[in-house]
Amino acid sequence: MSLNLTTYEDLLSAITVDDGQAVHDPATGEFIGNTKMSTTDDVDAAVARAREAQQSWGALPDAERSQYLHKAADAVKESAEALAHILAREVGKPLNGPNARFEAGACEAWLRANADFEIQEEVLVEDDSGKAILSYVPIGVVGAIGPWNWPMMISIWQLAPSLRMGNTVVMKPSEHTPLSVQALVAVLNRVLPEHVLQVVPGAGDIGQAVSEHPDIDKIMFTGSTKTGQAIMRSAAADMKRVTLELGGNDAGIVLDDINVDEMAQDIFWGAFINTGQTCAALKRLYVPAAIYDELVEALAKIASETPMGQGVSEENVLGPLQNEAQRKIVADLVEEARKAGANIVTGGNPDDDQPGYFYPATIVSDIDQHNPLVQIEQFGPALPIIKYDDLDQAIEWANELDVGLGSSVWSSDEQRAREVANRLIAGTTWINKHGAVDPRVPFGGVKKSGMGLEFGVEGLKQVALPKVTAL
Repeated sequence: MSLNLTTYEDLLSAITVDDGQAVHDPATGEFIGNTKMSTTDDVDAAVARAREAQQSWGALPDAERSQYLHKAADAVKESAEALAHILAREVGKPLNGPNARFEAGACEAWLRANADFEIQEEVLVEDDSGKAILSYVPIGVVGAIGPWNWPMMISIWQLAPSLRMGNTVVMKPSEHTPLSVQALVAVLNRVLPEHVLQVVPGAGDIGQAVSEHPDIDKIMFTGSTKTGQAIMRSAAADMKRVTLELGGNDAGIVLDDINVDEMAQDIFWGAFINTGQTCAALKRLYVPAAIYDELVEALAKIASETPMGQGVSEENVLGPLQNEAQRKIVADLVEEARKAGANIVTGGNPDDDQPGYFYPATIVSDIDQHNPLVQIEQFGPALPIIKYDDLDQAIEWANELDVGLGSSVWSSDEQRAREVANRLIAGTTWINKHGAVDPRVPFGGVKKSGMGLEFGVEGLKQVALPKVTAL
């Protein structure tokens, strides 16, 4: 009897096993199901199947692969509610707000965008000396290693361009969120050819096996800088290509001309999207003294009034931290800030008797630039707000860390905002928004926040080999 993957119950049944690693809801501690745990032999077998399947997949006309991506997007659309419930249970993110249903919808949108990008041959030279043409051909097998915070969406960021350009993909999900990626792959494989896309859930040894595998030609990784550095070292052995989207500690600079009432909500969600568990979320906010108290009060009011709770409850828009280790990081950093004299305006007092890995939405003011909560990426619902008197000093503070994924400038004067944006060292600087990624717009980090670009035509090129034909 075939399962209907458009319902949560059948989709969960399709990806869980009788004997494996138990997965629990981070909001309640309730058992969800057991996930398969792969072995290194499973990785070898998956890569062998992927390499064989790549020959026929890569030989398809580009237009046909685009059609497959649209079919995959249709399948995601049909199963979107079931996928969202998997996310709500396993990741803890609420169904509503910029969370689980949003993520499922983003998967469909990114598939369609990657299906429709036009990538054409480029004539480099055409004169009496001859002709040179630049085109792009498949790399081969892509190993995709993903994180736990946006497990489905970031998987799509990796697999959609890779498949479009004629590669096959072996995915290793985070051990914290294996069911989400297996659910997504199960839905996509309803329409994709066999072995073009495979998933190998497991712990760190499986990620290492993927990154070091001699028959994998490219690694795409989203996660910590430390792990990204290890992947670069292993990739060097056989000159694998890599795309790395690593940690960020994104700065936002507010200028003194903003309307606080108009911008406070957008600033809040720039920081607290996915309960702060986003690489390109706003992690530290620099505010001029003239409007400091007003903005702090506005953000604290929003934080205290925004409903937080179980992901499957329709009223919530903030959820728990996904895992206990991340909750401890946030709690320790806030407590260290408190002991150093910072003001915990709201939040900062978790209920340790409450089930799940909840930490209240926390606004921290009167904090020093060199406090660990500012210097270290908290990756959770706690925003430090640093007061400045001199804009040049704020820009210097924003740039002084060794990361540079995103940044933002908040101002009612576009020209003034762009002048500040041009001085910020980050892969992307948003104006009057933060973390607003777009499948059409290239995205990547500088310094220790990553290597390479994703999204748009530039993202397609980075999962292909440039080929010059000279006539």
